[in-house]
Amino acid sequence: MTTKGVRIRAGLPQEAAGLSALALRSKAHWGYDEAYLAGCADDLRLAPGDMADRRVRVAEAGGRILGVATLDGEPPRAELGMLFVDPMSIGRGVGRLLYRHVLTEAGRLGCDRVTITADSHAVPFYVAMGARRAGASPSSGQLVRMEAWTSGADPSWVRAWTGGRRSVHLGNVAEFHAQFPGVAPTEGAPHYACLSAFAGPHPALVVLPLHVEAAWMRGLARLLEWDEVEVHCVDAPGGALTQALLGQPALTRRIRNSGLPVLPWGRTEASERLTSGPPLRLGHESKAASHRLFCTLAAAHPGIRVPAQEPVRSRRELARALSARASAGLTSVVKGEYGVGGSATFVLTPEDVLSGGGTRAVTRRLFDEGLLVEEFVPGADLYRNPTFDGVIAEDGTVHVVGTGLMEVTGTAYRGVTVGPGVLPAELTATATAFGTAVGQALSAEGYQGWYDVDFVTDTAGRAAPTEINLRLTGPAVAFVLQTRLDSVRGGRHLVRTLDCLPLGARLPAPALLEHCDGLARRCRALGAVLLTTIPTASLESAPYVGVALAARSRQALDEAEALVRFGNGALSGSFTGPAAAATWASRRRTRRPRLRRS
Repeated sequence: MTTKGVRIRAGLPQEAAGLSALALRSKAHWGYDEAYLAGCADDLRLAPGDMADRRVRVAEAGGRILGVATLDGEPPRAELGMLFVDPMSIGRGVGRLLYRHVLTEAGRLGCDRVTITADSHAVPFYVAMGARRAGASPSSGQLVRMEAWTSGADPSWVRAWTGGRRSVHLGNVAEFHAQFPGVAPTEGAPHYACLSAFAGPHPALVVLPLHVEAAWMRGLARLLEWDEVEVHCVDAPGGALTQALLGQPALTRRIRNSGLPVLPWGRTEASERLTSGPPLRLGHESKAASHRLFCTLAAAHPGIRVPAQEPVRSRRELARALSARASAGLTSVVKGEYGVGGSATFVLTPEDVLSGGGTRAVTRRLFDEGLLVEEFVPGADLYRNPTFDGVIAEDGTVHVVGTGLMEVTGTAYRGVTVGPGVLPAELTATATAFGTAVGQALSAEGYQGWYDVDFVTDTAGRAAPTEINLRLTGPAVAFVLQTRLDSVRGGRHLVRTLDCLPLGARLPAPALLEHCDGLARRCRALGAVLLTTIPTASLESAPYVGVALAARSRQALDEAEALVRFGNGALSGSFTGPAAAATWASRRRTRRPRLRRS
């Protein structure tokens, strides 16, 4: 294994004495006196026979050994017996590399967790790497008992999506939607483009249609252990990001010559000039076309219920269809044939229709042509809005990404939770089987790339498919983050994305990132990770921020969300009006300096 010139290899018997001396030097780095170190010497001594028995691994660069680690014990539980870095190399990522290697090796051997008896000075390192305190500590006050989760291989969809490589991400959200008839540009499209940073587990270059703070990407790279990411902010009139990018020949050549997969948020005629692949096949972005496919496939899936749907071509046909359903006491769903995040969807009760107000609202917001009137599926709230994501590879095979539970307010998408146990097993199996069948039908038509199928559930728990998205979506971000966090922190994470959390005040971007850093520290105390996903909307008239939260329990996830919502609301009165930037800058100048801890 080689990373940044550092190679991880097995320790050799003749290196035992040198590795023992390295471990003792590393221990002495924390300032212990000679008497204490003498008492540790036997515990830190490696014998030639330990190289195989204790699975000793060393980090080496240029012929010099930089660190050593051991993986002791047998499945299903093992122990990180030693992890020491030469003092000259501390803080350069050697410890992270050794730690990740040991956890991956433990997973390969069949271990689910690894115990750690950590020096108290090393506890912050292990916590940052995803470990947690576990039970009572050993008798020595300098040692803390901890446990970590092992890492496994990336799921098959990662290779199908990125080839297992780093990738180039294009935030062409507005450009994608503009190619469909009747889809008006959404106000938040430029901000939503920030989510394209998470189009793949390890970006190399990101192109966005708006300015973002460099500190935002640095913070993400630190938490997700990305290598350096280039961010290019391109002026894209009308949201035509790829067209604007093609007007920069030097940057375009770099992308084309990088040899890396290019992942647009959604495929367009312009983006095809930067990628290779089959012709565009986006017909099932149409809700009418997806409904026809659902009807074709549903007979083979008894857990699926397809709502009735009829097209209307004029205001008169719309009024007639709604009136007939209202007279029968039925609630209706009116959809634009194309739409984004529920923006072109209305739910009208009989009272709404008979009063005339609901019908007028629909005709004001939607075009006369391309409307659909659909049966409303009543259901319980607990698992109301499941979603399924998949990837269709270049060879046409369908790879399951996963299922999640969306948060939908009215008809507007607000976020999603993905991870173990989020949906009941039976509902997960139904959505996965049907979503896979949809993917196979799309593949047969020549589509390649990411797709999802959204559902609602009825009172009996059956899943009713509502639309297909042939692009990245909010849930895609959650799945990508889950996979990356599982890889770098071990175990299986629950991830919740919240794309539009209100802020109690307008904040300049640096102040927002500082606010989010403070929330992240408090989330860590709850056992949760916070990542800022949309950092550019904090000066809007209704300011908001997008975040992702990750934890290993539903309780920690819920507590972290409550903390973030409260923290955002508590901003009220702190920064208001046009003087927000000046107020924050003044506070920065007068703030007392903080001591840096090594």
